[in-house]
Amino acid sequence: MQGFGDLEAALMELLWQRERPTTVREAMTELTWHRELAYTTVMTVLDTLFRKGWLTREPDGRAYRYSPALTRDQYVARTMHEVLVDSGDRLEALTHFVGRMTLDEAAALRAALSTYERKIAGR
Repeated sequence: MQGFGDLEAALMELLWQRERPTTVREAMTELTWHRELAYTTVMTVLDTLFRKGWLTREPDGRAYRYSPALTRDQYVARTMHEVLVDSGDRLEALTHFVGRMTLDEAAALRAALSTYERKIAGR
């Protein structure tokens, strides 16, 4: 996952899959298949993701429950936009992007553009 380290990406993936606020202990327990992790390591990474704005948190006794601040789709859209902004030539980048699409993906893009154009036109 672009922009995240290995453990950050694994935690974000876990939180998106769980679809409910998660404690450090719950996250640590579910990630044991990944590798043996210390509680403080998971807590530090979740806190870092919170401070970066990727997670929200709510108190739960002496601990916190963490949730993604964005859905996976919102994250992907933000990442795609950032990559496009960073490209030297947006038209060229978009041309290459569209050139790799399947017919179904192109149809979905057309539908998304139509919906967006109607929305900004106020219809």
